[in-house]
Amino acid sequence: MFHFSNIVRTKGDPKIVEGGPSLKRPEDQLARGLGWFSIGLGMVELFAPRRVTETLGMEGRETLVRTFGVREIMAGIMSLSVEKNAGLWARVGGDGLDAAALLSGLTADNPKKGNIALALLMVGGIAMLDYRAAQDTKPRRPPRDARRKLYPTRSGFPKGIESARAAARQIAAHATSNEVKQNDERRVP
Repeated sequence: MFHFSNIVRTKGDPKIVEGGPSLKRPEDQLARGLGWFSIGLGMVELFAPRRVTETLGMEGRETLVRTFGVREIMAGIMSLSVEKNAGLWARVGGDGLDAAALLSGLTADNPKKGNIALALLMVGGIAMLDYRAAQDTKPRRPPRDARRKLYPTRSGFPKGIESARAAARQIAAHATSNEVKQNDERRVP
């Protein structure tokens, strides 16, 4: 992947020779994959609901499928955001709604019951992935009895405040002397 970034680099920039390991944890990568899957599935449900309902033998429920598509897209976006845990739990809840809607199509007069059964199996498998990802990405908080780290003696200046003030004075003096030089050069005929 780093080869693509070399294409957009300017002439003087160093080239990336080797990529390192990903900083994303496996559970974050799973959440990301589920988020993109959710957006893709939502797009299909939103823009091709008739195709979905015909495949399942549930014609006439296109509005419900479109609504589920919007829900999938929103859950996918949340799964890709900083609040991925909320998006993953929204996906888990959505899996329950999907299963309930599919179960309502398992009627004796539906000639495509086999497709619904397959869809239910897929929803069940994805629901397990969603639940696992939601459990693995929940916010980690320290235990209630954990001691907090306090830093009352630190100032944020590693060499001390006086060193920082001296550096600031030196920069200001240098800038002032540069301004004087520029003004003198402008006056010389």
